[in-house]
Amino acid sequence: MPAPTLHGHCDPRFAALRDAFLANFRERDEIGAAVAVVRGGEPVVDLWAGDADPGRTRPWQRDTVVHVYSTTKGMTALAAHHLADRGKLDLGAPVAAYWPEFAQAGKADVPVDWLLSHRAGLPALRRWLPPEALYDWQTVCAALAAETPWFTPGESFAYHPVTFGWLVGEVVRRVSGRSLGSYFREEIAEPLGVDFRIGLGDDELGRCADITMLEPPAEMQRDFAAGAASDAPPLALLAFANPTGTGDHNAEAHRRAEIPAINGHGSARGLARIYGVLANGGRAGGVTLLSEPAIAALSVEHAAGVEGTVGLAARMGPGFMLNGEGPNPPIRFTDGARCFGHPGAGGSVAFADPDARLGFAYVCNRMGPHLDIDPRARVLIDACQEAL
Repeated sequence: MPAPTLHGHCDPRFAALRDAFLANFRERDEIGAAVAVVRGGEPVVDLWAGDADPGRTRPWQRDTVVHVYSTTKGMTALAAHHLADRGKLDLGAPVAAYWPEFAQAGKADVPVDWLLSHRAGLPALRRWLPPEALYDWQTVCAALAAETPWFTPGESFAYHPVTFGWLVGEVVRRVSGRSLGSYFREEIAEPLGVDFRIGLGDDELGRCADITMLEPPAEMQRDFAAGAASDAPPLALLAFANPTGTGDHNAEAHRRAEIPAINGHGSARGLARIYGVLANGGRAGGVTLLSEPAIAALSVEHAAGVEGTVGLAARMGPGFMLNGEGPNPPIRFTDGARCFGHPGAGGSVAFADPDARLGFAYVCNRMGPHLDIDPRARVLIDACQEAL
């Protein structure tokens, strides 16, 4: 397919990134997408192109927002760190100090930072919840509070694909008195003027891109099909499908809900600005997002290895993924030693590189089958690295 009309701006130093972005439409079946880079506090790349729906009836606009799956996790973690940096949340304190019901089933001593680093042993619920529970915050949080850990907390690293959002979000709610989405909007997005929401309102619904169906990797699909008919479904199936499933993530109910692990909606520009602020000392326009010591803590390794839910090799900080080690790691951002960020199933990714004072974000609406860095994002990140 020929490349679509390109919109936005690109510093000449990043011309290779611009070219790679357009090549994704010609060579990698891109439908609609945006990429943004902030360096030293200044936007140097802000590009968008293509269509905001798979039927190619709506052009992608400057203010289009799109579902970014687990790229949301970085924003959810940021809300917790924002509270902690202001002395309102102790990340080393037991979760039960803020959420007393969480002490059930041997979890009384699990600290908040184990939720952030996927070491709480709660990647899934054993008891199937009805699909509508996806939009019932209290039902899911009560089930998680009562759940027995799958692994000994603190000793095992197991990615929490969806439960992460409710676990961290409920702590934020108990401490702040506001839902995770409200706290993020009022304390982070609005002060910085960024276009990212966890739970869309009326103003955002009309400019939201439609995404294609998310298709897990073929091997995972086979395992899920076999597990669905089993009396003992595999952990990965429960982790992704209980209660989320593969329903219509373009539905208004899904877009309005707060599911803080997977259903953030935003622009590449907004995500790159947030990570750009974090990569550049934590202050912008009179707003302090995080203090420098708090930012430094984001790139400290808390867990590493092959995690126990889907078998992904990863290094984990307190809510953010870090660059993998060794040749060709599945998760690698730029070459900066202190990179932290998060990819999302389907293709999106956003991260900070404090060594280069750089924030990067890529979002799209054609969902790819990759759980690590999508090839479309990989070529953009590599081009960005070359420009540095």
